[in-house]
Amino acid sequence: MEPRFDLFSNEIGTKIAKRFANTGAVIGQSGLPHSIQELVSLRASQINGCGWCIDFHVKEATAAGETALRLHLVAAWRESTVFSEAEQAALALAEEGTRLADAHQGVSDETWAQVRKHFDDNQIAALVSLVALINAANRLAVIVHQKGGSYEAGMFAAATQ
Repeated sequence: MEPRFDLFSNEIGTKIAKRFANTGAVIGQSGLPHSIQELVSLRASQINGCGWCIDFHVKEATAAGETALRLHLVAAWRESTVFSEAEQAALALAEEGTRLADAHQGVSDETWAQVRKHFDDNQIAALVSLVALINAANRLAVIVHQKGGSYEAGMFAAATQ
């Protein structure tokens, strides 16, 4: 499957990518731990089958010091011992917020209570926005068949400056 369209070489696509980067920067300044941001983005991207975003977030997380073990276990986080309660709450929110069509109520009250237990209001705003943002990014990349494998850590930040 070849890419259908290069969003990054198109004027409008580049403007949109910069807006995504600006929103990501706000999330990055929220106090939500960077490791949680990458784990959440990786998990949503796995669910959505977005190879480009999986590649992106694995490499960004690795560059930030995340371990290979934890990255390998994100897809099976419920069956692992390497994630904190706060990370588990964020991953549950990512899954439920990504799979909205699978549940009549979206995010469960149980998951929401766990998120409230571990994060302050600014972090929750960032976490909810991150789930929405990564799902939008996944859809853009999947629709145009943007493939994973060629991303290098820092590349997106450099391209959207």
